[in-house]
Amino acid sequence: METKTGTTQAIDLALADHLPVWVEAFLVDRKAGNKAQGTLLFYRNKLKDFLSYCDTQAISRIGQLSPQSIREYMINLEDTGHNSGGIHAAFRVIRTFLNWYENEAEPEGWKNPIHKVKAPKIELEQLEPCDITSVYAILDTCKGRDFVSLRDRAIIYLLLDTGLRANEAVMLDVADLDTIRGNILVRCGKGRKPRTVFIGKKTRKVVRAYLRERTSDNPALWLTEGGERMAYEGMRQMVRRRSERAGVAQPSLHSFRRFFALAYLRNGGDIFTLQKLMGHSDLQILRRYLNQIDEDLERGHSQFGPVDNL
Repeated sequence: METKTGTTQAIDLALADHLPVWVEAFLVDRKAGNKAQGTLLFYRNKLKDFLSYCDTQAISRIGQLSPQSIREYMINLEDTGHNSGGIHAAFRVIRTFLNWYENEAEPEGWKNPIHKVKAPKIELEQLEPCDITSVYAILDTCKGRDFVSLRDRAIIYLLLDTGLRANEAVMLDVADLDTIRGNILVRCGKGRKPRTVFIGKKTRKVVRAYLRERTSDNPALWLTEGGERMAYEGMRQMVRRRSERAGVAQPSLHSFRRFFALAYLRNGGDIFTLQKLMGHSDLQILRRYLNQIDEDLERGHSQFGPVDNL
């Protein structure tokens, strides 16, 4: 007869189907599976919110969860201002957790409530890029020849020219960049999948100017004034400070990635190459950019169509 060992046995001895205990076990399993830190944080935050809601409903055990209680949580998210993408993300995490629990614990007589809950629909919102006029204004604040100005200018050029996720950008090392050919090896891509992206002549020139000003031997590409690797929050705060100085609305770091995608397609790039450059596992998100390009074409024909302008 098989006996349960390790984490499962410890849980059995603790509180059978106690929800917080199994959530923690799920997170341990994900970490043991070598999931990326960003993915682990995503799971933890979403499940923390779910546990908080369950606590308000006096739900402490998995056996108390029902399709109705999960649907009510989805409604609660909507009522508290979460957009459709955030609600769908919460649903995916709960689904992953409950399916894992079903496989891990093999609870006798338990029916997984997630099987009866339909995934919430996602409203396909326009994926707005950063406003290039505002970016020009921000770049105007980086015209100095000091270390910080050169660094900030190089970061903005690189984000515009590569479509990198900000988390990928901050993890770059100097050794990952070929400033002559413009190749950049992204070692820490989403899902731990490496890929190569490229920067053009203008961006290479700006990055080389920044590298010449560096004095630290820290391997990280983007450094703070103290010589440490710049963190994601540090990059975000840099854009905020520059935006305030320029007197423009602060663009999100992700909006630079959207700018790259739309500009690439509008300049005639093909979607399959773009998929590889951006590190997307499928074309679902990129199809939304294509829809916006189709709208560009429709507006263009409406304005310049030959027959209507006879």
